[in-house]
Amino acid sequence: MNAETAPKPVIVGVDGSEYSSAALRYAGTLAARLGTRLEVITCVGMPDYLVLSRLEGADRQFTARLEDAARRLVEEALGRAFSGDRPGEMEVAVKFGPPAKVLVEESKRAQMLVVGRHGEGGLLGTSMGSVSKACAAHSACPVLLVGQEADAV
Repeated sequence: MNAETAPKPVIVGVDGSEYSSAALRYAGTLAARLGTRLEVITCVGMPDYLVLSRLEGADRQFTARLEDAARRLVEEALGRAFSGDRPGEMEVAVKFGPPAKVLVEESKRAQMLVVGRHGEGGLLGTSMGSVSKACAAHSACPVLLVGQEADAV
């Protein structure tokens, strides 16, 4: 199959939290059932990157450190989610930019976007965080929001 005829991937946004582990499990199961690859995306927010990139001569060094730290968080989340039995067709990518914007942009080439549903009450008892709200509102494909309670199932 070439890129034009291959099924669109299931994309899962991962931030290293426990929500990520639940989202990864659901996304892995969904990708397997749909017969497509799983793409795991984690984002390094621009404020972190911009602050570090302003340090003289530090662009490459700090960008590489941020990317390494992000990959370690993803590896930890993958370990919690799959405990050694990872999906066969899986790619991991680190993207630089605001997570909501990056994931909405990536949704244009996905058949499903899966994200953890942060939000624990707060002032108005919200059940979603800002990234999951933005993805649900603006994604170009269907979005599956997975809460921490999914692990109890």
